[in-house]
Amino acid sequence: MSEYNSADTIAALATPVGTAALAVVRASGPDCARVAAEILGRSPTPRQAHYCLYRAAGGGRVLDDVLLTFFPGPHSYSGEDSLEISTHGNPLIAQYVLEDLLGRGLRPAEAGEFTRRAFLSGRLDLSQAEAVMDVIHARSERALAVARRQLEGSLGRHLNGLTEALLLVLARIEAYIDFPDEDLPPEDRAVVLADLDVVLRGTDRLLATSHYGDVLRDGLKTVILGEPNAGKSSLLNRLVGRDRALVSDRPGTTRDFIEERILIGPHAIRLIDTAGLNPDPEELERLGMDKALERAAEADLILWVVDASRPCPDLPVEVRERLNGCNTLLVRNKCDLSAICQPPAGLSVVDVSALTGQGVEALSAMIAARADAFAGQQGDEVIAINARHADALRRAGDCLRAAQTKLLDGGPVELLASDLRGALDACGEISGRVDNERMLDHLFKAFCIGK
Repeated sequence: MSEYNSADTIAALATPVGTAALAVVRASGPDCARVAAEILGRSPTPRQAHYCLYRAAGGGRVLDDVLLTFFPGPHSYSGEDSLEISTHGNPLIAQYVLEDLLGRGLRPAEAGEFTRRAFLSGRLDLSQAEAVMDVIHARSERALAVARRQLEGSLGRHLNGLTEALLLVLARIEAYIDFPDEDLPPEDRAVVLADLDVVLRGTDRLLATSHYGDVLRDGLKTVILGEPNAGKSSLLNRLVGRDRALVSDRPGTTRDFIEERILIGPHAIRLIDTAGLNPDPEELERLGMDKALERAAEADLILWVVDASRPCPDLPVEVRERLNGCNTLLVRNKCDLSAICQPPAGLSVVDVSALTGQGVEALSAMIAARADAFAGQQGDEVIAINARHADALRRAGDCLRAAQTKLLDGGPVELLASDLRGALDACGEISGRVDNERMLDHLFKAFCIGK
């Protein structure tokens, strides 16, 4: 772990409260108790809000009447002594307070420094620290709920279980390394192989939640496809709730894709309206269709919009091969007209009228259900890892598979231990903690060395 400057830091945050506004100034570091006593005129009672006049250093002019709260470490957000000062929300007042605190020996906080200190002091692991930003930037109710669970340590708990199991296996292997005259007997190899299989299945289950993490953070990528004049742009406008795309009776109005973010139930949705798939396009239409096909190849969900009053059209082969019952909803638009379009087998169908709004609520419910299907369930908890976690878990899985291969081939235990340490290090990158002392603890508890 690299060293980190532990000097007191301060930061200010303006927060609206009702019709008024407050500014909250937060400080962290060993001088917080001194500064709190100077402002209050006596030692503060821990975790109790004190109302007082804030005077400039040296008994100067009153800057504001404030609420001051002192949090002694390690029972604070950062794990250090911390101080929070709530002032009136006037930015000038907050600036005066900040300048006064700088004069008392504090310095401005760096970006993310409070959370970094919380991690370095052991209050949060690295996955929880990342969850702080996920909570701040959550785009939907579901994303916020998952981020909060991760902030509470849900991912860390699953990783700890896998790490503990892996440490037990490594302890068994290390025992045979310490006694080079003994080789790992077949019965112990079978036990180790079974234990590794349990850990590997656990890492694979976590890794499978990676895409759901992308869906939560960026929204369900939902591409609207269909032939010209099927009502794709009208459907986009209806789902968005405003005229986002130009609509015309003339086919081919949309030449480029249009993207809009919306909320459907607890989910964030990225709606992408694309150019019509015209079997005989002009050159400009062809370029738009190429972009539509690119977006479809990346889609989590495809809304195939057809004109219900016309026969179901053919789609380009590259699109048709991608459509299936899991990733596609067939939207028969213009259902207020006589419906003659017969859907292909295997696709879910919903009848809507983008003009009147009929059926749009049912379509929204089906989109939300498809978003729910991406959830990576881990027991009673929903986990959604990010790209960094996924990379570490892939490397851990590679190490575990290499260890399994060596076990099956009767390889030396020293090479097995190297693979297991690689898996431990990769898992440790997710939480930010790799502790070899834990392995030694398991070693001495599991074996009677020297008996």
